[in-house]
Amino acid sequence: MGSFRYGAYLLLLAMVLIITGCSDGSTEKTASAAGKKTTGLAADEIRNEAFKDLFPLQYNSYKKNEKMEDTTYGGSEKRSKFEKDKEPLLPILFNGYGFATEYNEERGHTYALEDIRSIQRITDKSVGSCYTCKSTAVPKMIEEMGDHYWGANFNKDIWPKGEEMGHSPIGCSDCHDPKTMDLRVTRPSFYKALQAKGVDTSNPTKNDMRSYVCGQCHVEYYFAADNSEVTFPWTKGFKPDEMYEYYSTIAKEKGFEKDWISNISGTPMLKSQHPEYETHSSGTHGKANVSCADCHMPYERVDGKRKISSHWWTSPLKTMQTSCGQCHGDRDLDKLKDRVLEIQEANVSALHEAQDISTTSHYYVNKMITSGVNQKKVKQAQEFVRKGQWFWDIIAAENSAGFHNPQGSMDSLRESVVQSNKAVRLATEELVKKGVDMEEVDKEIEKVKKAVFDETENDKKKDAAVNSYFPAQAPVVPGVPKKKP
Repeated sequence: MGSFRYGAYLLLLAMVLIITGCSDGSTEKTASAAGKKTTGLAADEIRNEAFKDLFPLQYNSYKKNEKMEDTTYGGSEKRSKFEKDKEPLLPILFNGYGFATEYNEERGHTYALEDIRSIQRITDKSVGSCYTCKSTAVPKMIEEMGDHYWGANFNKDIWPKGEEMGHSPIGCSDCHDPKTMDLRVTRPSFYKALQAKGVDTSNPTKNDMRSYVCGQCHVEYYFAADNSEVTFPWTKGFKPDEMYEYYSTIAKEKGFEKDWISNISGTPMLKSQHPEYETHSSGTHGKANVSCADCHMPYERVDGKRKISSHWWTSPLKTMQTSCGQCHGDRDLDKLKDRVLEIQEANVSALHEAQDISTTSHYYVNKMITSGVNQKKVKQAQEFVRKGQWFWDIIAAENSAGFHNPQGSMDSLRESVVQSNKAVRLATEELVKKGVDMEEVDKEIEKVKKAVFDETENDKKKDAAVNSYFPAQAPVVPGVPKKKP
């Protein structure tokens, strides 16, 4: 009789967990502490499909990430950022780097493996770190390979090993313990960076974890010079100027100076990634302790009864009633949406302006080099170019079009314009001394920009960015160098 009651208890517990397992982001701590299997899955399960029958509501929600829908300033269609209504100057601004060959709009997480495998930026020189936030196999792979994982060859070692392990694109086990469904951080770089910043990670709250699981990948990073380990530049802070200072000091002292050398200006450049966690943390919602999941994984009723946390990771503009309405119930949601779009429109407009001035600064420095300007002056101008590009790129790479931190984003774009203009002024002074016709330089810049715009094949646009008037200043390496995919 006792065993029957015990079996009935376990059955009841399993049914409760199936209904609510992901609904609040974690299961009961007591179950985890007692070491009981709450799912029956192995601790190292990495296949998303393994969770399908246990959590059908959440799994169906997750599958909605396959939808190909866009919002005004973001979306999931696989299309190039080089399009004229996006960021058409990127083949110039990233010239000499893999991002000038292919750089597409972000897509749903379910496409992570498909996209990393097909992108032209992955070459025979790419390393394991490029795979880190694309596959559920990564935690187990790091456990087995140790620090050798980071610098292992992507094509020869990492991808075949992932296939052998039965990897899935970003999914359940990346954020949940397969046995208990507790939220967890599976990418070691995240906690390392927080600890270096002075954050105690020993006992994060549930609300912390609802951002941490996203923040382990939605961040700015670089590959360490010694072993290509994914590293976050957070020691001095989350703001663009604080991260730039990190790159100029700590990273440089450890051997990392640049991601690539601009083929236009010969400048050692930094390529920003996708700093959603940093930008959100510094913004109004982050400071109010609103988690990533509150807006991007809102609670929803399924079948009019069951409450689950949505696993459709999309723009809150598509789910405003649940994403925004829970806190802003006193606001007209249509007007709220208009306000969001106004913020994004202002940021995107400022971004395009910053990119245009940044482009001019690159070509002015190119002319400084070919006109024989003193190297000390060239290097001074190149530092302005590097800063100017960093301060717009970290906003361009961030996927909220300025909304996560509207004021901080605009401040960064203004600083970009200031730095690029410093390069333009310095270059102008030196070129005039050399007798260079500045009107001719400006006309040639417009010609080369038009040549890039008019090139219809995206992977050839970068080739149109240099010519006899603006010759290449660094060897163009096909695909991505060792540093970043």
